[in-house]
Amino acid sequence: MLKRLPALESLRVLEAGARHANFTRAAAELGVTPAAVSLRIRDLEAELGVKLFRRSGPIVIPTEAGAALAGRVAQALGLIRSAVEDCRGAAEPLRVTAVPTFAMRWLTPRLAAYHALPDAVPIELDVSAELREGFDITIRTGPGGWPGFEATALMPVEATPMLSPALAAGLSSPADLAALKLLPHPDWRRWFREAGMEAPALRFYADDYPTHELDAAAAIEGAGVALLSPRLFGPLLRDGKLVQPFPHVIRGPAAHHILLRPGEARPAVLRFRDWLVDEARRPDAGSMPAA
Repeated sequence: MLKRLPALESLRVLEAGARHANFTRAAAELGVTPAAVSLRIRDLEAELGVKLFRRSGPIVIPTEAGAALAGRVAQALGLIRSAVEDCRGAAEPLRVTAVPTFAMRWLTPRLAAYHALPDAVPIELDVSAELREGFDITIRTGPGGWPGFEATALMPVEATPMLSPALAAGLSSPADLAALKLLPHPDWRRWFREAGMEAPALRFYADDYPTHELDAAAAIEGAGVALLSPRLFGPLLRDGKLVQPFPHVIRGPAAHHILLRPGEARPAVLRFRDWLVDEARRPDAGSMPAA
């Protein structure tokens, strides 16, 4: 017949007393009086038939048996705390913030696949370019080096010219492209250079839009040529709304990064981060999932 285990509270008192080597400090941590700690330890020693502490004034020194039991109790309490946090975390939504174009063109279309997983949790999605507090996962674009965050590179920033089918008619070389109005982007000269030509005097569209999403909308309407990511805007190419006239794509040095606060992520957050990384590595990562 199995013997009854001591009360969990008595084992908690033992662990705290051994860790502090002082019943007064253990009592302060547990929110009880030093006398209550002493009584718990005496009762536990009587129940186990083993001396757990040697007393020398205010200092209490665990015996060999007391130290061994306290160490294993500490491990067990750690497992219990972890299990409780996992249970709590499963009920809490993940607070995710992402830059607008990435959120709309890559992340949101994939969330249905995430929610099909057995351990998925609800997502609260914020769309912003600002680096703000209060989120479990932050997705931002840049070269890296965000102070206070642990960054995981998800995918490089890519760009290639895209324009409406009507505007693309008759294009045969990048030189023809340079004669058209270009929607403002800092990497146009780099694209022409990597495509094999030094860009001549370029003509830019008058309006400078704050997001690539607006650049794409303007390009669809024939306002000019946009420098866009084929990974994010591939569906517009497949639907025939935009055309990619030349194969060259510039990549990096900036990338889309997942940012976490070191040591603060609960298991559900880490699982979502790992899922994002796996999705980005899929061969079809640049494609919009089928509806």
